Amino acid sequence: MIAIIGCGNTNRRDDGVGPEIINRLRPKCVGAPEDRLRLFDAGTDGMAVIFAARGCKALIIVDACRSGAEPGAIFTLPGTGAAQPHHRSISLHDFRWDNALYSGRKIYGSNFPGDVTVFLIEAESTDFGIGLSPPVAAAADIAVQSILAMLEERRAIARAAPC
Repeated sequence: MIAIIGCGNTNRRDDGVGPEIINRLRPKCVGAPEDRLRLFDAGTDGMAVIFAARGCKALIIVDACRSGAEPGAIFTLPGTGAAQPHHRSISLHDFRWDNALYSGRKIYGSNFPGDVTVFLIEAESTDFGIGLSPPVAAAADIAVQSILAMLEERRAIARAAPC
């Protein structure tokens, strides 16, 4: 199974690009068997990433970033380099997807995906508000097409469901 997880806060403009991409993928993946493809909006719940990814062979995570690059820039990186241990705190509010990758592997071992790809899209605005800025909305379209191409490519290898 391949899990695609969108992370972000839809009430903070471009920070909601991960959930928006999940929403854009849903109609394109109608009819995909649940045992082959899982689309999940994790919002800001990093712990949910662990549970949604458990048992999957491959994982694609989509989130916004603030690196200083041009808004709408898309970065694709392997999840192996993105996994980070969580620094203990009183609250798990700051437990993010990168912490989930690290913890998921520690907790579930081989029952957690080793094949992880992360799409990060440079945000223009993370102010309070709803809706993506034009450059991030355009980047979301490109990311959706890239993810669909990845699913098509893996179909021959993993016999993934049609999307």
